[in-house]
Amino acid sequence: MDRVIEHACQYRVRYSDTDKMGVVYHGNYLRLFEIARTELLRARGLPYSELEASGYMLPVLASHAEYIMPARYDDLLTLHATIDEEISVRMKITYSITRGADTLVTGWTRHAFVTASEFKPVRPPRIFLDIVKDHD
Repeated sequence: MDRVIEHACQYRVRYSDTDKMGVVYHGNYLRLFEIARTELLRARGLPYSELEASGYMLPVLASHAEYIMPARYDDLLTLHATIDEEISVRMKITYSITRGADTLVTGWTRHAFVTASEFKPVRPPRIFLDIVKDHD
């Protein structure tokens, strides 16, 4: 891939995100990855709802997270999402979640482009390719 596509957005930790230890429950980081991913698409001009309306979906095939430091209630986090590999029927998005200068979590998700009607794998649709090529 010739270009790196990245986006960052802010997220304030809610009390409901935390567990009995007072830290963000590990499973909630995948939800934060989803927020980062959908905001990356929105920032590029393609809300995920438009992708679905055009007949395509991007289900998660696999995910991975590494927990480095805990986030706590009311922390202001920055969610980073990056696409830096070639996009084909499958696509990998990498993430980092930071608090100030500290990296708290890193990870990735792998997705497949599928038709919404039949859930069959397809090449990336034009509506998606248009947002990842030279669009600034």
